[in-house]
Amino acid sequence: MDVRRYILTGAPGAGKTIVALALRARGHHVVDEAATDVIAASPHERPHERHEEFLDLVVHLQRHRQEQAGGTPVQLFDRSPLCTLALARYLARFAVVEPTPALVAEVRRVQEQQVYQRLVFLIQPIGFVTPTAARRITYQQSLVFAGIHEEVYREHGYDLLEIPPGTVQERVAMIEERLP
Repeated sequence: MDVRRYILTGAPGAGKTIVALALRARGHHVVDEAATDVIAASPHERPHERHEEFLDLVVHLQRHRQEQAGGTPVQLFDRSPLCTLALARYLARFAVVEPTPALVAEVRRVQEQQVYQRLVFLIQPIGFVTPTAARRITYQQSLVFAGIHEEVYREHGYDLLEIPPGTVQERVAMIEERLP
């Protein structure tokens, strides 16, 4: 069976997870974001500051979830290993952080095996960021992070479909229009 895996990505706080939940409620197979779950499960207050360990845990969970997603013909992933690469580049602005060997290998694997569709849904920022336990970033920082995401995906040959701010229903409709 031909499985089509699509990525939902965007700046922290752009509404990506709300859109993913709405798509799931409409019957789509949505795979949850790994980084948020790694943060929630960590005994450390700021696990992302333990850069290599954090990046590798996210990569491992992303791979596990991709393998466990089964054969559903259309799957939507709340972030991908390329988002983790964007995170490594973002963190490198504040400390010496290199993509880990596990991250580099996973990005290479998803590229070589064409795991994800070339069309990526880029959820655009909504004008503010609501802080959470996992999201400790200002709106300005999220815009920088969004730019790094775009750069990483374009550099790896993906086509970004920008999903502008709007109601959740409008955003979901734009995505559903492009799904098989």
